[in-house]
Amino acid sequence: MESNDLFDSSDSVRSGKALAHVKTAVFPGPIKLSTGRFLPELKIAYETYGELDPQKDNAVLIFHALSGDSHVAAHDANDDPGWWDLLVGPGKYVDTNRYFVICANVLGGCRGTTGPDSINPETGKEYGVDFPPITVADIVDSQRMLVESLGIERLLAIIGGSLGGLMALDWGTRYPDGVAGIVAIATGPRMTTQALAFDIVARNAIMSDPHFYGGEYYNKEVGPATGLAIARMLGHITYLSQESMNRKFNANRNVGRKIDTSFETKFSVGSYLAYQGGKFVERFDANSYLALTLALDAFDLGEDRDRLVAAMRRSMCRWLFVSFSSDWLFPAFQARELIDAAVAGDKRVSYCNIESYSGHDAFLLENEAPVYGGLTSSFLHNLSLDWRPEDAERRQALTESYGKPASPKKTRVDYDRILELIPPKTKILDLGCGKGELLARLKERGHERLVGVEIEERLVLKCVEKGLDVLQLDVNDGLKSFSDHQFDFVVLSKTMQTIKNVEVVLEEMLRVGTRAIVSFPNLGYKAYRKQLEQGRAPQTDPRKNRKWYNSSDVRFLTIADFEEFCKEKGYRIFKEVALESETGVIVEENAAINSDVFIAVIGR
Repeated sequence: MESNDLFDSSDSVRSGKALAHVKTAVFPGPIKLSTGRFLPELKIAYETYGELDPQKDNAVLIFHALSGDSHVAAHDANDDPGWWDLLVGPGKYVDTNRYFVICANVLGGCRGTTGPDSINPETGKEYGVDFPPITVADIVDSQRMLVESLGIERLLAIIGGSLGGLMALDWGTRYPDGVAGIVAIATGPRMTTQALAFDIVARNAIMSDPHFYGGEYYNKEVGPATGLAIARMLGHITYLSQESMNRKFNANRNVGRKIDTSFETKFSVGSYLAYQGGKFVERFDANSYLALTLALDAFDLGEDRDRLVAAMRRSMCRWLFVSFSSDWLFPAFQARELIDAAVAGDKRVSYCNIESYSGHDAFLLENEAPVYGGLTSSFLHNLSLDWRPEDAERRQALTESYGKPASPKKTRVDYDRILELIPPKTKILDLGCGKGELLARLKERGHERLVGVEIEERLVLKCVEKGLDVLQLDVNDGLKSFSDHQFDFVVLSKTMQTIKNVEVVLEEMLRVGTRAIVSFPNLGYKAYRKQLEQGRAPQTDPRKNRKWYNSSDVRFLTIADFEEFCKEKGYRIFKEVALESETGVIVEENAAINSDVFIAVIGR
């Protein structure tokens, strides 16, 4: 939903006000950091929501982004809104009636957790420039100390976006037995060089401010407000996208709003940036900005594919990765790097690249909340079901309280026949898996390794609702995410007619799988022939109101065409099944004319 307020942003609900529900955990030192330096003590400001179950199996830890804090959501109607109220709260996507949610201000922050503006107990003064350099690993280690102090040995889930996503990656790969599932949103294995460049300019703006005083500005009348504001202005440019900026500012491009600032406000976007910079200075510390951006910029899960695969292979949790199409701070290709590494390590992973014009900030705004929130909600629910699968009574109670239907009953007759062709306990990759109906039936049958590939965002969401692992990928680009012979069967059911690169896709299917199962509409079917005789194009697309001009079908073939293709390519057809789809009956006689759906098992 669009806001008419020029100054509205993901920062709008944040302020420097005291937090009414904040708690503080104190850990006596010395606390050793990854650089070899020590902190004399560690204080962590955190907030909790909901109740921890007696079995301690419903804890969800949320990592905030660079400028966030512990106040992820309002605690009651009288509380100030939190930075992720869209996602967290009673009855919301992260339902605090079901989950015990923890959110802590990060190490190096300035909202209650030990950071540069904290008092050093050894000197009685602010740390300032004496605050030791920190890494993402140090931030994660401090939050792990907090979780353990709450008596929680294993988290149900970790959720983090941006910097929080890097922290989630670090936890999942360094403490693999400490979490059942991770939702990593708008993040990547490292910062891009372009993003790094923006941070370098931002830090230079702070350190070049004449009121920075080498970082020792706490007792001065004026601090580095100008440099910090410019740093935040740069940040906001990276959080938005070209389209979101056009939508927000183009209508009144040349009309700046007058505000109390020394920055240029001739243009509307200038007023916005000046306002955001000024508001940020009221609640954030410049030294914290330096410390946290340096930690963020130095993070690297793996500088090449081999190292990235090795890192992801250490994880033991399920993964849900979410990227946004217009995010150029953490572009979608970085999420693909993580997915490829996780898949190579044979990890359980789902992925969705959400279509959005909102840029990096999309994960904090309501426009795409139904998708990223829906994915997160379903992911958490299915993690809960998997926690103690032997407890049937608990699973039933969880399912009923979630209020969503179980896997649907069979709907397509070709699925019945495909199921008959797949032996028990085999590993299956389903291309163009749709709503996941075939995979859901295979899951009920006890197959442990099931992966779907689907291009449509709404269908990816349906698959995640069913507890399936699904990747939003275009099969026309090949299956480079998958290793040779990673699956026993690769299925392409009623999808081949939509494929542009048929030869490439079938070759890839037989690289990734030992066998391939394909099904497609047989254009030689008598009803289709009759349509051609009448001078009309056959309507093979089963979806309502789809005709030649809006169908996704781009290939029209017969059984004979496919058999000839396999012969030319040297593929062996191990099994053929011809169906009359209205009845589901197997056609034995003159299948080329009497069947409208053909299924084949092929291999080398």
